[in-house]
Amino acid sequence: MAINIRNEEQIELMRRAGEIVSKTFQLLESEIRPGISTEALNEMAEKFIKSSGAVPSFFGYRGFPSAICTSVNEQVIHGIPSLRKLRNGDIVSIDIGALLNGFHADAARTFAVGDISDEDKRLIEVTKQSFFEGIKFAKVNNHLSDVSSGIQQYAEANGFSVVRDYVGHGIGRNIHEDPAIPNYKTKSRGPKLLKGMVLAIEPMVNAGTHETSVLDDEWTVVTSDGKKSAHYENTVVITDGEPELLTI
Repeated sequence: MAINIRNEEQIELMRRAGEIVSKTFQLLESEIRPGISTEALNEMAEKFIKSSGAVPSFFGYRGFPSAICTSVNEQVIHGIPSLRKLRNGDIVSIDIGALLNGFHADAARTFAVGDISDEDKRLIEVTKQSFFEGIKFAKVNNHLSDVSSGIQQYAEANGFSVVRDYVGHGIGRNIHEDPAIPNYKTKSRGPKLLKGMVLAIEPMVNAGTHETSVLDDEWTVVTSDGKKSAHYENTVVITDGEPELLTI
C-alpha cells in the first residue's frame, strides 16, 4: 500500500477543487424537488463544474457515462442520471467529484425530495452524523480503523447498518488512491494517520441489511432488501490538529 502525503501547495489545489464541489451541491440543493429528473441535475452539475474551470471527475471513469452519480431510495451508490423524475417522498444521494489543476476533490450528500418520512429524515441525519463521529478520530497517530469504528458504532447504535461491499478511499492526483477506508471495524488497525494524508471518508448507511447487489447496468448498487440507503462524504485532510474538510 502506497499512501501519498500531500504538501501544502498540493492541498491548496485540492482545496480549490473542493470549493467547486461544495458550490455544485449548493446549486443542486436549490433545484431538487418533485418532478425534476436526475439527468437535469446531472446537466446542471456538469455545466457548473466546467464553467468553474474544472472537469467532472466521474465522467468516463472506467466508462461511467455521466458527470455525477444520482442514487434514489434503495440505490446506494453509482446511480446513473436518467430521465427518471424524482417524486415527493424520495431521497436522492448525489456524489460529485471535480478535477482542477491535476487534483481531485470528492463528496456526497443525501437530499430529501419534498416531504419525506420521519424515518427517512433520521436515516439521512444519522448517516451524516456518523461521518462526523468517525472524523473525531481523524488525527495524527490514530489509526484508520479508529475512524472506521467511530462510523460503525454510531450508525449501528441508531439501528442502521453500514455497507461492507464499498468503502472510502484516498484521493489526490487520482480519484481513487490508497488507502481503502472501510466504514466498519476490521481485524487490522490499518495505517497510522499522518499529516498530509487526504482521505475521502464516506459512510453508506442502510435502513435494513448491509448487503447489496448491482443492477444490470453494471453500475447502480442497490440494497438487497429494497430498503432505503443514504450517503455522506467529504474530502478530509489530516493536519497537526483537527482534520480539515475540503468539501464543506
